[in-house]
Amino acid sequence: MQSNEMIDQITWKMVDHDRGSAKRIQHFLKVHRFAQLIGRGEGLDAHTQLVLECAALVHDIAIGPCKAKYGRCTGTLQEQEGPAYARDLLAEFQLPQADVDRIGYLVAHHHSYDNIQGMDYQILVEADFLVNFHEDKMEKETVQETMNRIFRTETGKRLCRTMFDLDQ
Repeated sequence: MQSNEMIDQITWKMVDHDRGSAKRIQHFLKVHRFAQLIGRGEGLDAHTQLVLECAALVHDIAIGPCKAKYGRCTGTLQEQEGPAYARDLLAEFQLPQADVDRIGYLVAHHHSYDNIQGMDYQILVEADFLVNFHEDKMEKETVQETMNRIFRTETGKRLCRTMFDLDQ
């Protein structure tokens, strides 16, 4: 299966998974597109780009199940519960086990910013922040501070500065 075809099929699986929640569907679609754009801008190899895009699509897969199971869904619960849901959704796509493990790792750490290792991890975090800054209506100063502290890619910084009209 071609990478683009797989990404489309995973996207549809996630749309079905989040059925009835336009907010969550729009969130992961935006995170995916920003991750895709940043990854391409940073020159990721095709394999890392595919892993990144898969992770971006499923990064919040645990929100609905956590709300049903616990009545809430904190970042910690998402990181704890998400990898199993991601593995289940990805099982039919015949991805190498190492890729499924990496995607699970990214899902399990996408709210952890103190030990980011790997461009796929860095880009997923940046893409999620770009969407959350807007969705959460964050103050410009908070966006600037967070960008300065967390963002490492030139493409992610460029997007952030442009979207939120930040200083260099």
